[in-house]
Amino acid sequence: MATATTSTTTTLLALVAFFITTLTSFPFKVSSQACQNYCGNIPIKYPFGTGLGCGDPRFQKYVTCNQGKLTFTSHTGCYPITNIDYSNQVIYISDPSMSTCSCTQPSKGFGLDWDAPFSFHDDTVFTLLDCSTTSSPMFSTTDYGGGSSGNGSSSSSSMVPQCDRTGAPICSFLYSCRAISMMNLPISTCCVYTPVDLGPSFEMDLQKLKCSSYAGFYSFNGQESNPDDWKYGIALKYKFNVYNDYPGSCANCERSHGVCGCLVDQFLGNPFHFNQFVDWRDTMEMEISHVFHV
Repeated sequence: MATATTSTTTTLLALVAFFITTLTSFPFKVSSQACQNYCGNIPIKYPFGTGLGCGDPRFQKYVTCNQGKLTFTSHTGCYPITNIDYSNQVIYISDPSMSTCSCTQPSKGFGLDWDAPFSFHDDTVFTLLDCSTTSSPMFSTTDYGGGSSGNGSSSSSSMVPQCDRTGAPICSFLYSCRAISMMNLPISTCCVYTPVDLGPSFEMDLQKLKCSSYAGFYSFNGQESNPDDWKYGIALKYKFNVYNDYPGSCANCERSHGVCGCLVDQFLGNPFHFNQFVDWRDTMEMEISHVFHV
């Protein structure tokens, strides 16, 4: 009888130990492998995350971390993220196919997904290079739908953006760069415009615009007449939600060195619980208390 009692007690203790181990190992795995404070040398804060359940789910397919590299993705390609300004809610990306003062190359252009929680920052300036002066719609009143109007009015509401004449000095400076000047392009093949001209589609299709390449920059870096020192890339704004309210629960979480994310019930197959935030900590005790109180 004593042996049977001892055996039963041992079995119960083993089951309890297994149950505790299972509870503690799941959140620890999530925090240590998925939710990190950094991706490479770039700090990661809400609304972005480094894995499933981290940050805001609306941003997860656009901003990802893989092998220490933070990447922005749209329907036109994948682009390295060079910096994030959390105070002003701006991310900075680079386009490897973009032309700069030191290198010019063919490009297909750049575009944002229509439903992405991003828009172009006002400081971003696009310069189209080597555009056809005879067939590019940038230099005519032709719209994307193929219609045109001889009296200056458009038969379609989707007019292509027109060149900003005040940006002529930018063309002059860029075309003075050695990489571009070697192509002997006339200055008339250059066109400058700001993202507001792209319209609601946020699309810059160079094939349709009959241009070979583009350069994008978001700062003169105090050197307006020296294109070598301009900050090339694309600045994108983001919003937390319609009212751009930062979730208070996330603020408290990050102040205590936690990583803000949304809970995913992998066992029950439930989707993300929106507006329910998990504080993934570095200690299992803190993880358990927060995970099971959400």
